[in-house]
Amino acid sequence: MLVFSKARLVFLSVPKTGTTAYQTALAPHAAMVVSDPPELKHAPVFRYNRFFRPALEKFIGAPLDVLAVMREPVDWLGSWYRYRRRPFMKGQRNATHDVDFDGFVDAYTKGEKPSFANVGSQAKFLEPQKNGTAVTHLFRYEDQAGLKAFLQERLELDFETPQENASPAMALELSDATADKMRRKCAAEFALWEGIGADGAYRPLPKD
Repeated sequence: MLVFSKARLVFLSVPKTGTTAYQTALAPHAAMVVSDPPELKHAPVFRYNRFFRPALEKFIGAPLDVLAVMREPVDWLGSWYRYRRRPFMKGQRNATHDVDFDGFVDAYTKGEKPSFANVGSQAKFLEPQKNGTAVTHLFRYEDQAGLKAFLQERLELDFETPQENASPAMALELSDATADKMRRKCAAEFALWEGIGADGAYRPLPKD
């Protein structure tokens, strides 16, 4: 998570959306960098609202805009699957060496997910809070040009992003049945991603 006090902007770090590269590039320009532990680096909206927002609004002033990146849901799971197939994961309970991608996605759609498929939810991460705290600028991972242009204009600086934490490339196949099941079981993920505008604007899903 990055906080830019002068720009009145908070950049949340959704896992597997390439935000580590932006953190590396923009950390020198940020008022606050939260890089560890992972639970705080990747603080979702509810955790930002509870632990960070009150202090930031007290000392910086309200309102602060909140920026985040979301990845196409199947592609996002593909990144998790590839990451958990890296050699250092071999033998760990979260490893995906013993399951194909179709089986991984099928396991993700279950109510009780096995540990290797328990990777969270982008929609849950980005879920607006009852007090109105929500992401105000949401970019698709695929729109790196739009995200970079927004940051350069908002922060009034030019920067380059290095490639970091890239999962190994591999062909991933998903059966029609599993793809349909994911669409049905994870409807909120697709609805949120498909509702993102070209300029990063979107209408947050209401909190239940």
